[in-house]
Amino acid sequence: MKELEKKLISTYGNGIKWLAIGLFTGGVVGTVSAYFAKGIQIVGGLRAANPKLIGLLPLAGLIIVLSYRLFSVKNPKGTNLVLESIQNGETLPSYMAPLIVFATLISHFFGASVGREGAALQLGSSMGSTIGKFLHIKEQERRRMMMCGMSAAFSGLFGTPLAAAVLSMEICTVGHMYYTALLPCTISALVAHFFAEKVVMVSEPELNLTTVSEITWKSALACIALAIIASLVSILFIVTAHKVKAIFTKYVQNNYIRIFLSGSIIVLATLLLGNTDYNGTGMEIIVKTISEPGYKVFALAFLLKILFTAVSLGGGYQGGEIVPSLFIGATLGNALTVFLPLEPGLCAALGMASVFCAVTNCPLATLLICFELFGFQASSYFILAIAISYLCSGNYGLYHTQKILFSKTEEKEINELAH
Repeated sequence: MKELEKKLISTYGNGIKWLAIGLFTGGVVGTVSAYFAKGIQIVGGLRAANPKLIGLLPLAGLIIVLSYRLFSVKNPKGTNLVLESIQNGETLPSYMAPLIVFATLISHFFGASVGREGAALQLGSSMGSTIGKFLHIKEQERRRMMMCGMSAAFSGLFGTPLAAAVLSMEICTVGHMYYTALLPCTISALVAHFFAEKVVMVSEPELNLTTVSEITWKSALACIALAIIASLVSILFIVTAHKVKAIFTKYVQNNYIRIFLSGSIIVLATLLLGNTDYNGTGMEIIVKTISEPGYKVFALAFLLKILFTAVSLGGGYQGGEIVPSLFIGATLGNALTVFLPLEPGLCAALGMASVFCAVTNCPLATLLICFELFGFQASSYFILAIAISYLCSGNYGLYHTQKILFSKTEEKEINELAH
């Protein structure tokens, strides 16, 4: 009986401890992330109002490299370092948070084709690690602290607490969930969302699906076809991003020259196209593909976004690949409405879900983010598209330190890194 009492006291005591940590982390990281989200919106608006700022992108790149050099960081690993640290239970440097915030704001302000989730994961994990040191958290529990911070930052930036709670537990190792972090990740994500929405008052664009027809065998086949195509496009995105970075690194070893060259290519490409659709996150185009049934994008818009993002990130601009992946998926789905018997908004939403799942290898987080963004009316479509894209994307992933623990097709452990 005494042994049972000890176990109960230990369990409830541990639960209260992580509940408190989740509350504290969610409040601190969520507030910082919310203000960061506001900063992204402000600089994006300023760039849209002053498109000539894009001409200064190469010079802005030099400032980014210099900022990292001031902290003796020659080649920032970004989200790959985060995943590696969580897998190994190592701490992250505290300077990582302010550096990624500054570099991402600069990248967005001058028109690099980057997202913001890379910043969310790096900001959150770095702050979580720092809070863990401050609270004297045990070394073996640092992994939980970083995941807790990641959930808070993602939730504060994107306004999707359910997906944020699961993503940080799912993204590190495919086939294994860190369920010990479920309580703090959930609490921190919910608290961060509250602070972002009610205190800082950050508002995200609404993605409303106007009509969703009941799923039939014909629409199910169309959904499967879309998911297969999206998974192939996802592989193209991943391979292109990795190859471009490898080429830049091999042939342009000086970081200052590399980022200046990258920025110059983006400026030239923007001038040739005569528009800024592929600079920044491209959220306004994503919203149009979902909410405006008659909206049509350039058929190869997804391919242009792949190239713009690969060159931006390969050259050294900071931000992330996931929001660009949503753009790629939405514009791909929009282009495929010509061939598939699905509503245009639904087609774009399914494209987003399929590409997001394929590049992150996070089917559960993808399903939750779909529910939070689009509601439950298309749930059958979403889970079908996610299952197909997860399978068909193979062992490819945006982050080469992501570990594929179990095979997607067989019941066996493979324990290899994402391609």
